[in-house]
Amino acid sequence: MVPATPTSDESPSPLSPQQQEELALATDRSKKILAAAKVATFNGWTLGVIGGVSILFGLFSLTGFIVGVFLVIVARNEFRGRALIRHLEPRGPLLLAKNQIGLIGLVTVYCLWSMYTTVANPSSQSRELEELVGLPSGSVTDLTLMVYGVVIVLTLIVQGLNARYYFVRVQQLRDHLAQTPKWIVDMQRITRDG
Repeated sequence: MVPATPTSDESPSPLSPQQQEELALATDRSKKILAAAKVATFNGWTLGVIGGVSILFGLFSLTGFIVGVFLVIVARNEFRGRALIRHLEPRGPLLLAKNQIGLIGLVTVYCLWSMYTTVANPSSQSRELEELVGLPSGSVTDLTLMVYGVVIVLTLIVQGLNARYYFVRVQQLRDHLAQTPKWIVDMQRITRDG
């Protein structure tokens, strides 16, 4: 009796059942890690657009121009970290975590500088607005200081949680590399290049 020739739908897998199981487990393990690349993409585009707009408005403000340049640098690091994560390099999430800490520093320094200039050089426009609306003297300054304070706190929370998210992915990626056969890691890297 001649065995039936398998059709294209029934062609045998080049992988053994054990290899198929290892591949499925590795794919599941890598999902959380690769999700960090999507977060970095969102962060990179958001920071890049904000940085670009800041540079454009920086034509009228040196501080705005400097902040814009730094935001573009932070955005570039987000895309570099994304590429490293997609290539399953532990340096990727580590770069992204440090990048978030740098962003915290940038926003905090900017807000503190703005708070200082608000107090040191109160504008005549603030006094005019207070008179026009009938607010007590110094109300606009107090409101401005409060807004910058809230921005600092929110930045510490949001970017701090983002940095923690990336730091956790460093260990997950190291664990993935330690638990995954080299042939699967090589395959995952090849399929994500580009």
